[in-house]
Amino acid sequence: MPKMKTHKGCAKRFKATAKGKILRNSSHDAHKFSAKSASQKRRLDKQHLLAAGDAARVKKMMPYQF
Repeated sequence: MPKMKTHKGCAKRFKATAKGKILRNSSHDAHKFSAKSASQKRRLDKQHLLAAGDAARVKKMMPYQF
């Protein structure tokens, strides 16, 4: 049986923690920073845990990460 391929777009966007949870980046953090407050920019800079239902789909696309 051939190897499964990692979805490269998914691999660039998500990262796994040591316990196997998935981290994602925030949206709305690419441009127009003058319109955003300092606290909003700090909040957008952090990574967040992916919801459980979405995490199951991401794990299928990245079989060798988990």
